[in-house]
Amino acid sequence: MTENPLSGTMSDKKILTYNDVILLESDLTILKNPHFLNDRIIEFYFSHLTTSHPILLVPPSITFWIINCPDTDTLPDFLHPLNLPSKTLILFPVNNNDDVTLPEGGSHWSLLAFERTNNVFVHHDSFNGLNNNHAKRLYERVVGYLGGGMNMIQYVDTVRTPQQVNGYDCGVYVLAIAKEICGWFVERNEELWFKVVEERVTRSSVAGMRGEILELIRSLRGE
Repeated sequence: MTENPLSGTMSDKKILTYNDVILLESDLTILKNPHFLNDRIIEFYFSHLTTSHPILLVPPSITFWIINCPDTDTLPDFLHPLNLPSKTLILFPVNNNDDVTLPEGGSHWSLLAFERTNNVFVHHDSFNGLNNNHAKRLYERVVGYLGGGMNMIQYVDTVRTPQQVNGYDCGVYVLAIAKEICGWFVERNEELWFKVVEERVTRSSVAGMRGEILELIRSLRGE
């Protein structure tokens, strides 16, 4: 949903197919420079995390449709393949694009997490809660399909989240936070992941995420 600033400016050849995600030459340029991350990069890294963690990381396009689907009567059929009632931990990337005719619109990413043991949704927003309304809309649309009594599920958007210091790293914060939540899920040393995220998602760790993802892409390409 986030606008690709490089669209139409270069020959956008395919560089990697990973699971169901196709990365393009322009995606490398986005990672190498101070640009917003697009859907493909976020879906790629989520797919990578899924290979080593038994967590449902929902692709951006699916989250976008859940939030903006004009006919909510169709949601049960749409959500059924996700098998939400069987998932212990679910991560949703949230974008503030409201225009279903603009697949790469929007200007901000955040992360909504559901943890079943504590029956809680937690919204992590690296820019002063800019996406609070969109995250709440997503919560309201999926909470009834999780099973186990929706009235018992809490929603929290006031949790302390590391804040970005520029206007383009929101997507990188989403990936850095998702990475640490996945690590917490394996270790489970804390009741929830808040302390882990606060300690490990720092300006320096976020700054290194672009290079980390580039190295991952290079290794998958056999370079």
